[in-house]
Amino acid sequence: MRVVVAGASGLIGSALVSELRSAGHDVLRLVRRTVRGADERSWDPPAGRIDDDALAGAGAVVNLCGAPIAGGRWSHARRQLLVNSRVEPTEVLAAAVAERGVPLLVNASAAGYYGDKGDRVVEESAPRGTGFLADLCWRWEAATERAADAGARVVRLRTGHVLARRGGLAGMLKPLFKLALGGRLGNGRQFMPWIHVADQTAAIRHLVEHDTVAGAVNVCSPNPVTNAEFTAAFGRAVGRPAPWFVPAPAIRLALGDSDGEILYSQRMVPAALADDGFTHRHVDLEETLKDLLQ
Repeated sequence: MRVVVAGASGLIGSALVSELRSAGHDVLRLVRRTVRGADERSWDPPAGRIDDDALAGAGAVVNLCGAPIAGGRWSHARRQLLVNSRVEPTEVLAAAVAERGVPLLVNASAAGYYGDKGDRVVEESAPRGTGFLADLCWRWEAATERAADAGARVVRLRTGHVLARRGGLAGMLKPLFKLALGGRLGNGRQFMPWIHVADQTAAIRHLVEHDTVAGAVNVCSPNPVTNAEFTAAFGRAVGRPAPWFVPAPAIRLALGDSDGEILYSQRMVPAALADDGFTHRHVDLEETLKDLLQ
């Protein structure tokens, strides 16, 4: 199958391209710079432009675009960047999918859709939460509607924290923990949905190859953990104690997160994937961190 990937240079995108190609799929990458290879096509989301032949013969489009949530303080300008970098590209791709008859759009979203759910188990049927991140995810997902209205199967990936050997949450935390500066956030009781990058890309490949799932899909380990449990496991994986904690007010002040959304809890489980027969390879956090960090 020909699969067109936007956001192919990011943590998940680069791993996904390798995953799809290893399975025999023909992958085209959408790039915003000058095209440098036969496997690239050009597009410009702010201008609403995409190469005429970019989606020719495509069986699926996978959109992973979005500026990192943890990339800076949540100023007004930063929040607008987080919105624009997600909603605008999605609208452009959804329109292209609709106009060119592509049968499948797999679009990124995030666990933030659910807001703060405390210790309740969160399946895909859970209602949208409140706050900036929940609204952002709602707008992100709503931007796919043109493709769905045209008859395309649309899958919305509500992804947790993706753990990888380089980059992502683990890459950001490892230097701190190596210096014994790691610690829990707030009271540490908030649940953190997580997933190994290999399971993340395998799940996307499964959704591309099986036409039985549409709508929201939680992409996470079946074993969510609290922040305190995650912190302790991370410390053990790097062989350093993690005795510290960052008070909630300090986190809100540092990030400009007046509502404390970074401390929201999502005890998210991958119900739709499990029902469709997908099997995770990395289900134990301790073993996952040892695999990635040692």
